[in-house]
Amino acid sequence: MSCNPYSCHQPTPRPRGQVRRQPCSSNATLSPLGPDPTTAHTSHGYRARHTGRTGTMPSATKILYFFSSALASSISVGLLGFSMSTTWTHATMECAADLANTTFANGTASITLDLFDMISERTSCPAIGSRPDKFKVFTELGNVGTAPQVLHGLVVMLLALCLLASCGSILIALYNSVSNPYETYMGPIGIYVCSSVGACVSFLVLVLFVINLFVNRVAEELVIVVSTLAALKVQNTQVSMGLGYYLVLPYLALTLMAIGFVYLYQHAAYRHQREQQRPTEEPKDVLMY
Repeated sequence: MSCNPYSCHQPTPRPRGQVRRQPCSSNATLSPLGPDPTTAHTSHGYRARHTGRTGTMPSATKILYFFSSALASSISVGLLGFSMSTTWTHATMECAADLANTTFANGTASITLDLFDMISERTSCPAIGSRPDKFKVFTELGNVGTAPQVLHGLVVMLLALCLLASCGSILIALYNSVSNPYETYMGPIGIYVCSSVGACVSFLVLVLFVINLFVNRVAEELVIVVSTLAALKVQNTQVSMGLGYYLVLPYLALTLMAIGFVYLYQHAAYRHQREQQRPTEEPKDVLMY
């Protein structure tokens, strides 16, 4: 029986054992954690890798984590700013004129020290109180010596650096909550750097202030400097740290918390990515001839 070439079609023989290929699905599954920052095999991933952004809005999960990081940094900035304006230490000591056979039974002096101002008070302590009770810390520390003044100035500058680093962390976190700069300095690495600088420097501030207070005996020396008596003797000093000093501790904790929020997001995104990349079993659709 003949076959009309215009009405019949001979099927092309398929080689024996060839596997039928399944068409790729065009419906990609969207991750609740946002676009994958490590995608590099598509034009979209290439653009994200080389320009630092994906062109898509972040997911709700990403917004929540980064906004929480920005909130923690904002609270830490408020605490540190208030810390710099309030009392850092208060010292009470016995005092008397440094004369022969002098006892310390009837005179006391106290000093309240902020970062920029200090207030001295006395009870039957000679030669203290003839000048105004309120003094400038840096001016009086210059009369004490170079080392106490330098250390105190270093503490103030490091606190200003903490504020600057935390403000940078806030801006980067807010930017990440509305964009996707994954692999640039404006991404999570920027938050890690800024917050880490703030945390390390704030811990250094706590150490330096204690060293200046107890090793250089700043409280006792300031009491002697502000007095008008050349031979003033102090002893039995009792020092208590103020609210300003202790507020650096919650600042340090909130700065680490800001880092933790970003780390938790990246860990969740990485885990979700690994789950999406698990190998799936290919269908065994083999045509036998």
